[in-house]
Amino acid sequence: MKDSIHRTMPTLYCFTITISLLLISTTYTYSAPSKQTQQYLSLAYKFLAPQNAARSAVRMRPLVWDAKLARYAQWYGNQRRYDCALRHSNGPYGENIFWGSGKGWTPAQAVTAWVSERKWYSYWSNSCARGQECGHYTQIVWRSTGRVGCARVDCFGGRGVFMVCSYDPPGNYIGERPY
Repeated sequence: MKDSIHRTMPTLYCFTITISLLLISTTYTYSAPSKQTQQYLSLAYKFLAPQNAARSAVRMRPLVWDAKLARYAQWYGNQRRYDCALRHSNGPYGENIFWGSGKGWTPAQAVTAWVSERKWYSYWSNSCARGQECGHYTQIVWRSTGRVGCARVDCFGGRGVFMVCSYDPPGNYIGERPY
């Protein structure tokens, strides 16, 4: 019995290698992502990385980029392109919005502004310091939120930059702690 196992092992090994090489050579061809795809992935990463760093600091699982949410955020950002008004979409998702005058604003700067509200949030009282905002921060770290999609638009007439992130499921329910 032992002898027959040793005789079939080389045959099985050669068969496995042959099949693997055949699959590799016929199934996959590499094509570099287009410049547009690279820019989209880069934008997604620029929004996602600092938000996930904030979530990691409070031991929340990372957010996942969601193309549907990104399309919604882009749609809404395009609506604000004309006036750059800091108005929420009142849509079905949680939402953080940002406006900056000038042209050079980055996703990391918008997320940093939102996350900086952490200093105003008290976990023990589950509230913001009097006269301060912290809802952008709590939306980012909200326990049940798992997906995010964001957009950045340059507003017409040099009115600045508008950025928006949409979150699903939404957070910031009154009386509930974010984490």
